[in-house]
Amino acid sequence: MIYALLIGFSILFILPFIWLVSTSLKTESQAITYPPSILPSPFDWGNYKEVFELVPFLRFYMNTIIVTGFTVLGTIVSSSIVGYAFARIKGRGRNFWFVILLSTMMLPPQVTMIPVYLIFSNLGWVNTFLPLIIPAFFGNAFFIFLLRQFFKAIPKELEESAIIDGCSTFGVFWRIVVPLSKPALLTVGILSFMGSWNDFLTPLIYLNDTSKYTLALGIQLFNGQLNMQWGPMMAASTMVILPLVLIFFFAQKHFIEGIALSGIKG
Repeated sequence: MIYALLIGFSILFILPFIWLVSTSLKTESQAITYPPSILPSPFDWGNYKEVFELVPFLRFYMNTIIVTGFTVLGTIVSSSIVGYAFARIKGRGRNFWFVILLSTMMLPPQVTMIPVYLIFSNLGWVNTFLPLIIPAFFGNAFFIFLLRQFFKAIPKELEESAIIDGCSTFGVFWRIVVPLSKPALLTVGILSFMGSWNDFLTPLIYLNDTSKYTLALGIQLFNGQLNMQWGPMMAASTMVILPLVLIFFFAQKHFIEGIALSGIKG
């Protein structure tokens, strides 16, 4: 009964993806036919070619890879260092500042949207990738909390042995803690990748030139300037989703392990 229930819910979740892929292989007349059919007849692979002819889709892909790559790097580096400091380095007011950090998770991003925009505008960063990348190098409260929980589960004896052997605090972090934290770091990387890859609001606010658009903005061109062409838009959406599906498929074991060991549930 449990497996039957899980399979039923899985089908409900996968149906939109099946419909997305199916529509990407239909002609325009098939896509708007009523009643709709799941299987296209015939299969029209031309929609995938047309995507690159209608918009600079390859440029959007490269822009997204650049932004996402630096965002993931900055998130992992900054969040791991801060998380380790909160987990292991003792200091006056450590718990107080950790509570302050967690409280920022309850602050909606819409509240700080205008002040942050004014800061980046005064810095001359509007219409560049910097507002999309630089904030990742200042840590993320959720990822810091996740990594802190993981670091606290690492036996202190390993670090104490390294310190006795003359290892510095950063040396302990780099040589002992980081190698033991690969599942948690991979989890942070995947979540950060998904958030940056799918981000629509931030590029919409800061990017003006079409040549600098990310994939999330590029798909909107099919709904605006190109007058809703269903086949190419669904083909573009399929190509946007595919990297996320592949990454989670190949890294799901480490992803689930990192979530479980860090104590994050729900």
